[in-house]
Amino acid sequence: MVNSRSCSVVVSVFNSEAGLNELIRRLEPVLSNLTDQHELILVNDGSADRSWDVIQRLAREHPWVRGIDLMRNYGQHNALLAGINSARFDTIVTMDDDLQHPPEEIPRLLDTLNEGYDVVYGRPRKRSHSLWRNLASRLIKSVLKVTLGAEMGSHSSAFRAFRAPLRRGFTSFAGAQLSIDVLLSWSSKRVTHVLVEHDPRRIGTSGYSLSRLMVLALELLTGYSALPLRIASLMGLSTSVVGLVMFAYVVVRRFTQTNYTPGFAFLAAEIAFFAGMQMFAIGVIGEYIAKLHFRTMGKPPYVVQEETGAHVLPE
Repeated sequence: MVNSRSCSVVVSVFNSEAGLNELIRRLEPVLSNLTDQHELILVNDGSADRSWDVIQRLAREHPWVRGIDLMRNYGQHNALLAGINSARFDTIVTMDDDLQHPPEEIPRLLDTLNEGYDVVYGRPRKRSHSLWRNLASRLIKSVLKVTLGAEMGSHSSAFRAFRAPLRRGFTSFAGAQLSIDVLLSWSSKRVTHVLVEHDPRRIGTSGYSLSRLMVLALELLTGYSALPLRIASLMGLSTSVVGLVMFAYVVVRRFTQTNYTPGFAFLAAEIAFFAGMQMFAIGVIGEYIAKLHFRTMGKPPYVVQEETGAHVLPE
């Protein structure tokens, strides 16, 4: 095993007070044996339970633990960005707070990273999710293949290790809606994955429902890809061709059959068809205009309320 010089582990915490002690217990021996310097950054993403109180206690008991408390719930990727921007060491690892990502798999990520890659994802051998959650996860991965490219999108996972200098590629990013994977793709294409275990959730419930994952997929598509616009353009072209064919059909029938008159149902169906396509195209364009509007507002991806840990003390 190649010893990594230093490592920052970033975890987004949401209503996970019951599992944080176990997370610390399992991370401590892994990081101590693996690195010369290490830290754990727990970002409290607007938890409704006592997660922040637990984080403060853990930061007092363990000098290598730091805490960031956000003003409200911003979402997992926004919370991770807060921790990533605050990380002090040369390698950054992100993982979930529910221990479905085993800390014992971190050495495999870092060993692969030291082979010359900039980003290494830990892809589960088998996901411990429900059928609907697995289907939604596949949808998200398909969307990421569109936004990131087929190769990088197939690697993506919330369990990832990457080199801290990649942050330079998105220091100027401004916007409340973001994807860590998209931001990382701006800096490097030296990306790979390793297969890791994916343990069943033992504490709490997932914050990602099927509907929320569907919304996330739509945000990724309209926020980082022009594919919906291209689809709308293609549908507009297709309906124009269909309309031309239908017009030619009516004209030919009108002049070849003296008693032919287009019926009301035919005209109504034609109007409804074209109106529906126009509304779809307008809706897609509206999504992009809304994204542009919100980004020009300068809404921050997160706001820090309080920090705890050794780094906030006077030197």
